Amino acid sequence: MKKIYLGFLLFLLTSFVGATSISKQNSDSNFELLVHKTPTCGCCKMWVKHMEENGFTINTKDHQSLVKIKEELKIEPKHRSCHTGVSSQGHFFEGHIPSEYVSQFLAEGNPDAIGLSVPGMPLGSPGMEVEDRFTPYDVLVHYKDGSTKVYAEIRK
Repeated sequence: MKKIYLGFLLFLLTSFVGATSISKQNSDSNFELLVHKTPTCGCCKMWVKHMEENGFTINTKDHQSLVKIKEELKIEPKHRSCHTGVSSQGHFFEGHIPSEYVSQFLAEGNPDAIGLSVPGMPLGSPGMEVEDRFTPYDVLVHYKDGSTKVYAEIRK
């Protein structure tokens, strides 16, 4: 009886340690993005730095023009910005999106969503910091059917 009890305790202990290890791996998940940008864009470099400082692994690829990439990803001109990040799952992240929303989007796993965008280059967004200037902006979520909706309102 003692052996069964000790065996059961050992089983519970190893199950707990294994579950804790898996949970820690998930909470420390390090998302990876390939960021398409032009070689001379300073704000793109600043956004990449923002993402890296917030736990992302970023690889960059410089292009003279990003039009073809944006067209392939079906990012309409009115939703475009200066750089485009792409996850290993094929989701796009267009423009100066705060890292917290990229993490949240990737963790949600919405099967109908294809990406996020911050159209234009709003002052005060990550990579577009200019002193204390700020322009309110929205983060949009894009769906397979071509529709978009506000994912987050950034009002400072």
